[in-house]
Amino acid sequence: MRDFETLALPAEPSVVAPDGTLGRILLKLPGGSFAHFTLPAGATSHAVQHRTVEEIWFFLSGRGEVWRRNAAGERIVAALPGLSITIPVGTAFQFRALGDEPLIFVAVTMPPWPGDDEAFVVAGPWAAKLP
Repeated sequence: MRDFETLALPAEPSVVAPDGTLGRILLKLPGGSFAHFTLPAGATSHAVQHRTVEEIWFFLSGRGEVWRRNAAGERIVAALPGLSITIPVGTAFQFRALGDEPLIFVAVTMPPWPGDDEAFVVAGPWAAKLP
């Protein structure tokens, strides 16, 4: 049996994700991991695709857009507080923060994030723009 874990949101980012967002790694279990991400105001991520993981995102604040493309199709949706989206395995995606606020979201990765070579850069609809 596993022991209980408790963790407060770290004050500072601990990683830069492959898409360029600032990440605060939270907790994980064998089936998935949880993290908090910030894309600065006016920034556009790199377009990437994951090799083996899928994710569920939930937007906390800011506003933006998310582009996703896979065999099922291609779409751009608004990224707004209270909205959740999925990133199925094999989906190319990119996102940007619109307006004067950062785009902030949490994400569950299933299975847990395996390491730096999980994501690779792909062509997306926008030029990446990161601080």
